[in-house]
Formats: sequence, structure tokens, C-alpha cells
Amino acid sequence: MDIINSVLVFLHLLGMAGIIAGFMLQLIAGHAAGPKSILHSSLLQLVTGLLLTGLAEMGDDPVNHAKIGVKLVVALAVTIVAVVNVRKPDKRLAIAAGTLAIVNVAVAVFV
Repeated sequence: MDIINSVLVFLHLLGMAGIIAGFMLQLIAGHAAGPKSILHSSLLQLVTGLLLTGLAEMGDDPVNHAKIGVKLVVALAVTIVAVVNVRKPDKRLAIAAGTLAIVNVAVAVFV
């Protein structure tokens, strides 16, 4: 189970990096791949986060459900913003997605 958990954490962090990279691509360079990078990375984060939560629930250690709930709501918001950004690209949407991703990291680390 440890290897599965490690792979999921790796993919989860890769998703976070993809959201930030897409945010930077769209904001600084105005590159057309930015919105798609944000969308695919947010979906990766959402799926791996749910799988990590499932693995945590199967373990013996207690799970902080409030933290998981906040992270899930923020992840869903990032995904919704990413979908809208793909349909109608806007730098403000990229800023919102990047900011929400950073907020999600802060919740993961500090709560």
C-alpha cells in the first residue's frame, strides 16, 4: 500500500505543479496551452485527492474530515474555473485558478 500511496502523492503534486505552470503560461506568456494545462492538472488533482482520501480512510490513523472537505470544495472550484477558462480563456480566470491552487496547498500544509 505504501507504493500506491507514494505514486498517488507524486501524481497529486504533479497536478499542483501543472496548475501553477498553466497559470504562468497563460498569465505571462499568453500561451494557448495554459487553460488546457490547468484543466487537466485540476482533474488529476481531484482524482488523486479522492483516491488518497480513500486510502487514508482505510488506514488506522484518524482523518481530518474538515480539512478534506475544504480541500475538496477548493479543488472543485479550481476545476470549474478551469472548464470555464478553456471555453472562454481569460487571464482573470487563470489568476483565480492559480490562487485557489495556492490556497489548497496552504490548507494542506498549515491545517
